[in-house]
Amino acid sequence: MKDEDDLKIPLLPNLMTAGNLCCGFLAVLSVFYGVMEASKSGTYDFLEAKKYYETAILLIFGSCIFDLLDGRMARITGQDSPFGREFDSLADIVSFGMAPAMLVAKAVLFPLPNNVGWGIALVYLLCGAMRLARFNCLAQLPKKPGDNGDFTGIPIPMAAGFIASLTMLIINVYENDKLIGPWKYILAAAMFGLSFLMMSKVRYPSFKKVDFKTRGSLWTVMGAALALVLVVRFRYQGPVVLFGAYLVYGLVRPLISKRLQKDIEWDDDDEPENTSQP
Repeated sequence: MKDEDDLKIPLLPNLMTAGNLCCGFLAVLSVFYGVMEASKSGTYDFLEAKKYYETAILLIFGSCIFDLLDGRMARITGQDSPFGREFDSLADIVSFGMAPAMLVAKAVLFPLPNNVGWGIALVYLLCGAMRLARFNCLAQLPKKPGDNGDFTGIPIPMAAGFIASLTMLIINVYENDKLIGPWKYILAAAMFGLSFLMMSKVRYPSFKKVDFKTRGSLWTVMGAALALVLVVRFRYQGPVVLFGAYLVYGLVRPLISKRLQKDIEWDDDDEPENTSQP
């Protein structure tokens, strides 16, 4: 009876994971459609492919949203399960590994000589897959005292979000130039660096404690609201800044005081509960 219960699959969290996987699959398809459409005339026409690449980027962002929702929903409803963890990793390798690798290799890095672009995309995909495998292995180990749920290495959804947002910015800056100018080298370096950052020991906050009951300081709420406005107002630059801020934060986090870290990460565990009314 116990084995039968273990096979039961929580519906809502895994439905969100299925949405993540569907967005990733459609993103890969969109990249292929872009390549085929751009190559109809016999020469690569970037303008014909641009709309498909933008669609792929939006679908990767959609996967990020579904990935955020499935974990939150599992914890809120108490339906966290080994099946959900494995299913989530399988979806992530498509949405945040294969889709960004295909997008960048065809949209930006294809002018690099000797198939260097494909090589960098492959390294990114391999590091992403190994990072997910390491995460699943660590999740099965007993928690150590003081373990606050931080990620080891930058999470692959954040790496994919940064790559996708930077690609979106680049293809809109150089919308009429298939060679993308010197930006292709910047994106190549970013993708290569993120590959190793995923496999690094740098600690990144998971924000798993953030839910509907989470409280933050006035400055934290104002900062979050401002970030949301900037992302909506500057749709090409905003996402790059948002994902880039998370990337940099993990690197400079050890230099920041614990109190400021708690404000930034919305961690109010040590604060007494205030039940008084204003």
